[in-house]
Amino acid sequence: MAGQDDSGKKSNENEVPTFNAENLQSNMKVVYYSRTFMSIIGGVIAGILGFTGLMGFVVYVLVMAITSVCLTAKAGFSIRSYFDSWNRVLLDGFLGGALSFVLFWTFAYDIVHIF
Repeated sequence: MAGQDDSGKKSNENEVPTFNAENLQSNMKVVYYSRTFMSIIGGVIAGILGFTGLMGFVVYVLVMAITSVCLTAKAGFSIRSYFDSWNRVLLDGFLGGALSFVLFWTFAYDIVHIF
């Protein structure tokens, strides 16, 4: 992940941190693609294990929580160095990933348990 623009200057604690827009956009792409990929993997796992109803959505929430923790760990638990807010890591892409999850969840469930 790309971090803040450090030019070697001493920083004052009252200064507002500056972000390189390209680095921030690149980091957001990583978050979006990671969430989409983990949604697909989680949907396939939930479908193969035969989860139905509310239990399937519990699996989705767990997969997204694990993904958020992993992304935070990848950033070295220093979110302010890579993103402008915690919401970028914790919540962005949550609903978009749900659509991919449901698609692959039903697809895997149909293949394994119905056919």
